[in-house]
Parts: sequence; structure tokens; C-alpha cells
Amino acid sequence: MDTRKLKKLIELLQQSDVAEIEIREGEESIRISRHGTVTQPLIVSTPPQPQAFGATLPGTSLPNPLAPEPAVSSLDSEPEESLVRSPMVGTFYRTPAPGSEPFIREGEQVKAGDVLCIIEAMKILNQIESEKDGTVTRIMAENGQPVEYNQPLFVIE
Repeated sequence: MDTRKLKKLIELLQQSDVAEIEIREGEESIRISRHGTVTQPLIVSTPPQPQAFGATLPGTSLPNPLAPEPAVSSLDSEPEESLVRSPMVGTFYRTPAPGSEPFIREGEQVKAGDVLCIIEAMKILNQIESEKDGTVTRIMAENGQPVEYNQPLFVIE
């Protein structure tokens, strides 16, 4: 590289606010830095920690709109042996096909082995059967809605 070009580049660097410049011509390369070799400081920050949402906003008595709803469970009054729980994660269906009659309704008698509902999981329709005889006193899931593993679906007494 020509020394006249180098001097011109150095002058331009001094007259501007640019701290460093690098020029490549073919296989030749030159870097001119105003302040010598400067290493950038490594900035390490800790990731934000998840915060628990309280019922009120910090420092106020205002309700926090992001706070989870308090769990109101009417299952406390139901004996565990009366609950029919979902054996899998999937989509809950009360009917064998759209527009058809539901497998069971509240107040109906069921026998062990009767189909209570269908849970679709991974495109497979799984029939959920009653494990005991009794009366369906409550249906706790909505047709076409997702259900979680071990979620209560029915109360049979």
C-alpha cells in the first residue's frame, strides 16, 4: 500500500470522530486505530429472575391484574373415589361424533365398562370407560376443550 495513502487515512482519522478504520485492497489489509489496541470490556449481566405475582401491586393496595386467580375448588367436597380423572392429555369429547347424542348426561346411571367420553390424543380417539356402577352427578369438562392428565372429568356416586 502506498505510504501517501496511509498518511491521508491517518489525517482523515484524526479529523473525524472515527476511532478505527480497516482497509482491504486485494490481499493487503491495514487497520488504523486512533487509541491503539483497545479491547472492549466484557459486560456480564444476570438474567432477570422470575417474580412471583402477589394479589396486590408492590407498595400499593391495588389488585394486581397479573396475579393468578385464587383456586376455588369445589372438589374438596367430592370424595376421591367418586372422581373420574383423565388418564391422558388431549381433547375431551362428550359425543361419539359431531351432532350426535352425548355418551352420558348428568343424573344418568352408568355401569362399569360404559363409555363416558372420548379423549383425542395425537389423532387417536381413546374411549374412557366407567370403572364402577353409579350415577353421574357432575360433568366437569367442556366438550371440545383440552384436558390435562389427572384432571377431574366426572363425579360418579
